[in-house]
Amino acid sequence: MNAATGPSAGPPQAGPGPLGGPDGVPAGRGADTSPILQVEDLSIALPSGGDRATAVRHVSFSVGRGEIVCLVGESGSGKSVIAQGVMGLLPRQLPVTAGRILLQGEDITHAPLSRLRELRATRMSMIFQEPMTALNPVMTCGDQIDEVLAEHTRLSPAERRAKVRAIIEEVLLPDPDRMMASYPHQLSGGQRQRIMIAMALVLEPVLLIADEPTTALDVTTQKQVLELMLQLQRRHGTGVLFITHDFGVVAELAHRVAVLRLGDLVEVGSKHDVLQRPQHAYTKMLIGAVPTLRLHERPLDAQAPVVLAVRGLEKTYLDKSWFGKARSVHAAQDVHFEIRRGQTLGIVGESGSGKSTVARCVVRLIDPTGGEVRLYAPRSGPAARPAPQGGSTGPAEPDPVEGYDEIAKLSARALRPLRRRVQIVFQDPYRSLNPRRTIAEAMIEGPVNYGMARAQALDKARDLLQLVRMDASAMDRYPHQFSGGQRQRLCIARALMMDPELLVADEAVSALDVSVQAQVLQLFEEIRARLNLAMLFITHDLRVASQVCDFLAVMSKGQVVEYGPAHQVFSAPRHDYTRALFAAAPGKDFAFGA
Repeated sequence: MNAATGPSAGPPQAGPGPLGGPDGVPAGRGADTSPILQVEDLSIALPSGGDRATAVRHVSFSVGRGEIVCLVGESGSGKSVIAQGVMGLLPRQLPVTAGRILLQGEDITHAPLSRLRELRATRMSMIFQEPMTALNPVMTCGDQIDEVLAEHTRLSPAERRAKVRAIIEEVLLPDPDRMMASYPHQLSGGQRQRIMIAMALVLEPVLLIADEPTTALDVTTQKQVLELMLQLQRRHGTGVLFITHDFGVVAELAHRVAVLRLGDLVEVGSKHDVLQRPQHAYTKMLIGAVPTLRLHERPLDAQAPVVLAVRGLEKTYLDKSWFGKARSVHAAQDVHFEIRRGQTLGIVGESGSGKSTVARCVVRLIDPTGGEVRLYAPRSGPAARPAPQGGSTGPAEPDPVEGYDEIAKLSARALRPLRRRVQIVFQDPYRSLNPRRTIAEAMIEGPVNYGMARAQALDKARDLLQLVRMDASAMDRYPHQFSGGQRQRLCIARALMMDPELLVADEAVSALDVSVQAQVLQLFEEIRARLNLAMLFITHDLRVASQVCDFLAVMSKGQVVEYGPAHQVFSAPRHDYTRALFAAAPGKDFAFGA
């Protein structure tokens, strides 16, 4: 495949590079320095009646051979629209109204569908954000990779199978034969993303577009996937357009960075120039919102009453099979922790470590197999138990404290009066709100079910909307009329309608871009301080945990391997797993400037 000629993209300056590699663009296949992708003065329209006329307006940038260009910006800035435009996936409602898209010098802006099909997978490929929606659930992973080869090559079935097996080995998946025979739901998130990478690279395209491919992954899996992408990109000399809102990933991966704001390209340059010496006010705002591993240490009341105490929590699933014996899966084993009023406990760990299982056991969305979940009665006197010590794997066994409910063993009927005292904010605000109900109806449902008068509940909803900095006019609107950050604020307000004593946030900011994430984190902190709530904060983002958590529990394979004050765990981790987790945090050593 020969590259078409075009104007030179100009290689970046040499210097320290991503994941320990060079910052200069590798030569890749030959010494051709012409751009693989050129986006020239591109404008893409939005349907009439929107908040602006164009999704993208007069955007120009290029991607060179072997170069990684990161496209960053808030949700709605036009990042994914550009990616879809390059791949020819734009719906009719979003037409290209100006400019050109050149792939190796060929203008594909208005190419017919037949030509675009020829180019996809062979010269340009895309890795999507969520592999579970991008992969076909009723086809094995091997068949899905084979489908690419069957469509675009004349290889025999045996040759295709050998090539499928080879690419699965190249993306470092264990037991290639088993992976080929597995369906997507039988693999972990990281394994599914590797299958997506294998599908994208099996025909060695010159351009790879990665649209938020690591957003939903924990830090260790994310690091593995990023290192894998970087190795394959260097090996094949592929140009990469990487779309992300994670500036830690940008710091690790990028050669150049392009910043989008409401469809306008406001800044473009080398990674070090943009991230350390930003020129545009919007870029400075984004970088200023990037969470860092800043130790969160504030004065704590060691005598604050205990709100929740978990003792020896167990959750075991039986993996039943039609053939053979049932297999026990220990999602949580002997978990101990406690949370005091006005304090935040964070639980961190990889996907599958048991974080969300513990949260759902606490809220009793699932029933624990064993152990105790004690919800203590509100009281004004001092608690008898001491604060946990740093580096331990659990809190000290407390002295007896009067007045608690053992909610792990209560029946559904007995549990109902206590549910209002523990509320949860989920990860995905798009699925947490009923799309057919107005915000007012969603917010007052809980209090009205517990006996509050409708008029009183509506007044309370208006007050809480003000607390989460939302206008009262939101009451009569529907969830689809709000952005992701606004929906998460509404979910927080809905949880506070029940006057909870314990608020559980299960990955509540992981899907948000950095600026909205910073606002929601600040909101959580203000609510905790103002209402003196106890909070259980589940996250895989260590930078987020360092900012909001007073205490930290690190989980691995269902067990708490380290527990203590957050500043002690972050500054002097004692367990090897904790140290490995911190070492995998992207961009942890990069000096961002704003």
